[in-house]
Amino acid sequence: MASPSRRVTMTSSDPASSSAVFATRWGMLLAMMGMAVGTGNIWRFPRIAATQGGGSFLVAWLVFLFLWSIPLLILEFGLGKGMRTGPVGAFVKTVGPRFGWMGAWVAWTATAIMFYYSVVMGWTIRFFLAAVLGEVPDAIPGDFWERYAASPGALVTHAAAIALGVFVVSRGVRGIEAAARLLIPSLVVLVAVLALRAVTLPGATAGLAFLFTPDWSALAEPGIWLQALTQNAWDTGAGWGLALCYAIYMRRREDTALNAFVIGFGNNSMSLLAGIMVLCTVFSVMPEAAGEIVGAGNEGLTFIWVPQLFDTIPFGRFFLAIFFLALVFAAWSSLIAMIELAARVLTDAGLPRGRAIGVVGVGGLLMGVPSALSMEIFTNQDFVWGVGLMLSGFFFAFAVLRYGVTRWRGEYINTGDSDIRIGAWWDWAIRLVAVQAVVLIAWWLWQARGAGIAQTLNPLGAFSIGTVVVQWGIVLIVLISMNRFLGARWHRPESDARGAAP
Repeated sequence: MASPSRRVTMTSSDPASSSAVFATRWGMLLAMMGMAVGTGNIWRFPRIAATQGGGSFLVAWLVFLFLWSIPLLILEFGLGKGMRTGPVGAFVKTVGPRFGWMGAWVAWTATAIMFYYSVVMGWTIRFFLAAVLGEVPDAIPGDFWERYAASPGALVTHAAAIALGVFVVSRGVRGIEAAARLLIPSLVVLVAVLALRAVTLPGATAGLAFLFTPDWSALAEPGIWLQALTQNAWDTGAGWGLALCYAIYMRRREDTALNAFVIGFGNNSMSLLAGIMVLCTVFSVMPEAAGEIVGAGNEGLTFIWVPQLFDTIPFGRFFLAIFFLALVFAAWSSLIAMIELAARVLTDAGLPRGRAIGVVGVGGLLMGVPSALSMEIFTNQDFVWGVGLMLSGFFFAFAVLRYGVTRWRGEYINTGDSDIRIGAWWDWAIRLVAVQAVVLIAWWLWQARGAGIAQTLNPLGAFSIGTVVVQWGIVLIVLISMNRFLGARWHRPESDARGAAP
């Protein structure tokens, strides 16, 4: 590996050249927020917070913001800005060509999530239109959802979502920045309006009390901590490789550490607003059914019960449309980041950017068809690759630990352009990230065990250890077998630059 002090002259084709960087820090932060804030903030966080004890869960959730999310975001910012290449190249340059397959795993996992995440965005588009047209809420709760989910209509909206994401990414980094300037402030306003409306409902104080009053004795339950860690892993975008790819387009004198803190706190603030919005509404209008509603699963809570909830409040149809529009914006901004990551990897491999985006768009459209037409396949893919993110987080920690975590911190985080200096606590946090990743993988696999050995190891089960082992195994075998190509492609002297744009 080349010396960290090595520099090369940048050309206009370099991803870090002045024509391919975020125009302003504000635009960069908004794009990063768009990457982090997604549907998990708005539909998963309120459900998990409610089913895991409310205030007690918040305590554990905040702890893991500092022990998982922010350390990994700092790491990804440093890798992207320092290496100026996507996950595969970043791993090759950091720990050598033998480990390119680890970066490829990170890229594949985020891309595999993209295949079904576009289906989720399609759902939000359809329900926004349904809210505007008065098709929801329906007389029988869930009837509209049952007729739409896994239907040809879901395939159409999946295609629309892919098209919207590809359109933005095809405009380049400035297109991503322009989209973020529109989507993220609009999303913040929409969620804030809904949260404000929720807290003004009669009886909403019960929801606030539940969300913000911890039961300290409940923190003795390991499940709360594991769910809090999982939520941080899934809703901040830390460890996905997305922040790494956006950091490629940071200007040379841009800070890394402070930006990571801003993204982490901004993301979790959106989750809190969503929690206030949902729980205050539930406790106000249907307190007798609160447990049934919040325990209905992500899709059940969002697409079955939320329309029923808003139907009971004044101007409910208007606020319901706002809710689903907020979901559209959240899903869209995250999907843009996933498409950019996949396209970045192909571009790094030598494919022209326009062709790379086309390949990702067509691939995403085709690979998302099974999840669009089958809820069982959707659930399976969400489980398999959601847990795969934990392995991605482990690989990131491994790369920096192998390089030398203290040395890496000095070279790529505490640079002369840093607004704040990161101390030795980060070194220990990265070590802890590796441990947390192993614990999470083991815990989720334990949750997937079946009633017997056959069910547990069933490779075709939607939620089983067997399905994870088989799908992970296939991907890992393919990536490791390709490692010689990956190492040769990215381990080139001319690509070993750590330079940056003006």
